[in-house]
Amino acid sequence: MSDKIPTRDITPEPDQHPAVGQHPPGEPVQQEMYASRRHIYVREIKGLFQRIRRGSNWLLMLAFFLLPWVPWGDRPAIWFDLPGREFHIFAATFYPQEFMLLSWLLIICAFGLFFITVFAGRVWCGYTCPQSVWTFLFIWFEHRLEGSRNRRIKLDGQPMSADKLWRKGTKHAIWLAIALATGVTFVGYFTPIRQLVIDLPTLQAHGWSYFWVGFFLVFTYLNAGWLREQVCIYMCPYARFQSVMFDRDTLIVSYDTGRGEPRGARKKNLSHAEARAAGHGDCIDCDLCVQVCPTGIDIRNGLQYECITCAACIDACDSVMDRMGYPRGLIRYTTENALEGKPTHILRPRLMGYLAALLVMIGVFAWAVADRMPLGFEVERERTQLYQMTREGRLSNVYVLTVRNLDGQDHSYRLEASGLPELRLDTDRIEVPAGESRRAVVSITADPAVIDSPSHPITLRLEADNHPNITLERETRFLGEIRR
Repeated sequence: MSDKIPTRDITPEPDQHPAVGQHPPGEPVQQEMYASRRHIYVREIKGLFQRIRRGSNWLLMLAFFLLPWVPWGDRPAIWFDLPGREFHIFAATFYPQEFMLLSWLLIICAFGLFFITVFAGRVWCGYTCPQSVWTFLFIWFEHRLEGSRNRRIKLDGQPMSADKLWRKGTKHAIWLAIALATGVTFVGYFTPIRQLVIDLPTLQAHGWSYFWVGFFLVFTYLNAGWLREQVCIYMCPYARFQSVMFDRDTLIVSYDTGRGEPRGARKKNLSHAEARAAGHGDCIDCDLCVQVCPTGIDIRNGLQYECITCAACIDACDSVMDRMGYPRGLIRYTTENALEGKPTHILRPRLMGYLAALLVMIGVFAWAVADRMPLGFEVERERTQLYQMTREGRLSNVYVLTVRNLDGQDHSYRLEASGLPELRLDTDRIEVPAGESRRAVVSITADPAVIDSPSHPITLRLEADNHPNITLERETRFLGEIRR
């Protein structure tokens, strides 16, 4: 830790303002519709949970920034090619008609979030949410450049000087550089990033590329550098509906009131047993748990929707308990039932219901991806004419075929038509390289003698040579002359 832990030998003065969330007894509580923002100077803390959080944050950041640079053959490993309507994820290529898989994936993510929330509260927010990840990164650079919490408070209270200008200017320059890298990387998932970083400074990139780079630059800088906890408290809908998922067995960050109260300052050389005998609780009222909280709440006031479960207060409190020689766990991951001395039920109906639904959907999704046909086939009738007569006296219909080879190797496809006697095709074979698509115009003719209505259903069947399991059928209509 960069600051010394405050330990006082005197009790708070009687006229000291009450803690956040408390009010003197007997006085009416006034609810404000909007509270002016109080700048939060987050104190840096070390500990087990912060090492876990930092490790997960760096892994997520590295994955985000490096994946667009990973090559896969002649293309990026992850590339969402919107103009080509192809979405490449390593060896797999998906197309718009397969968006049902994306819908399933989003539903799986939603149920996964529900399951995690019921089990362990807002751990998603504290450890993996992009807003938290980028905010903690910005704060990390702020600590490196402006110093500890007390030094930052002092620096902000000083008039502008060369030292302050250098520190503030460098900090914001780094924030803008990170925001710019974020925007370029995001666009790099939709435009090959190796060419993008060349085209952007030379003004050769598409106009939308500049727009989205600028968009993410501005909002990354604002959200992670300036708004910070305001996004979590006022903008994020998850903070509002999470409470309906919590139950008394949900794992949350909590303060043990029975052990900590009555809180108050005491001599540091007072042993734990002596402090208890003197009527002191374990909380020394150092406020360190408040100073390290990125949303500025006091966890001692109970569960609050602003808490993102980052466990910074746990690490801070454990460090104080270690120095005081008290047992750890005054603030810890626990449940409401456990705090009241009641048994905690891990296998409860709602949690198991979410888990069962999640496992079923994951299984169905895995089966759909594994069983997906590596072939796309679309048939559309030529709209400029209904039909025409050939020199041989046969009726002819023209169709536009779109064939997509979703496999990892080139294929030659055989085309067949059925539904009417003696249908003939002027093209019965289509060659499509791996991962590409081809359009083919095909004329199908039929004997007018077998046409007894103006429209007949026919079926076009496409099959890969030497791969009979790669086949698709599409139904269309064959139009003929109207007989009276």
